[in-house]
Amino acid sequence: MTSGKPVLWQNLTWEDVAALRDRGIRMAILPVGATEQHGPHLPLGVDTLSAEAVAHGASALTGIPVLPSLAYGCSLGHSPKWPGTISLRPETLSKIVLEIAEWLHTAGFDRLLLLNGHVTNWAPLRCGLENIRHTYPDMRVALRSIWDISDEAHRRYHEDAANFHANCAETSLMLALHPELVRMDKAVDEPDRSAGCFFSYRVNDESVHGTVGTPSRAEAMAGKNLLDLCVSELAQQLTQALTEATPLERAGITPPPF
Repeated sequence: MTSGKPVLWQNLTWEDVAALRDRGIRMAILPVGATEQHGPHLPLGVDTLSAEAVAHGASALTGIPVLPSLAYGCSLGHSPKWPGTISLRPETLSKIVLEIAEWLHTAGFDRLLLLNGHVTNWAPLRCGLENIRHTYPDMRVALRSIWDISDEAHRRYHEDAANFHANCAETSLMLALHPELVRMDKAVDEPDRSAGCFFSYRVNDESVHGTVGTPSRAEAMAGKNLLDLCVSELAQQLTQALTEATPLERAGITPPPF
């Protein structure tokens, strides 16, 4: 692994992109975030900024380019109660990633990581993944949420709430990345009231202020440690993914032609 600057797709020329492809970097990372309320103490762009930071860090270690982030996700569950949220429909998000994959495939990039920063993006992105691999059978696509990059990352994100939102982990990460955007004097702790429920509820039916967890306990150092963990773990996985063979190929099996 290298340690330099992230490779940002929007800063490259077409010749730069071709050179990456021709030397074997045929993969790209697409950070997918959201624009949605994160309580009274965090900015609307938390999920985008988080996914982007992890992607940029991993790119700096691997040389894999990062596509411009999708700053809109599926945030319907946050309801119109708190102004600021802007949501796509699930089918829209799913179609967007398919259309992005089309252009990557045309350019000779046959590996794509959808790096998710917002919980309810998962289902639309998974549908997008299914459409991509059906439409482009030779393209390899993966979906990872930043809190599921490793077991330890999952533990830290969910430490104060299973159904976390604007919690200690997210607030700590923002204190590390953009302290000027965090208003700790307005942080309000709220329990995970969805625990034990049979049905799925919108956030306005679960939370008074739009938070779930204990953001008052957030610390910048904890956020930096979390970011470093996610970046290092993802970079290791991506290094292997650049040359990963199919399960049959790894088993030394050549499937019969059909």
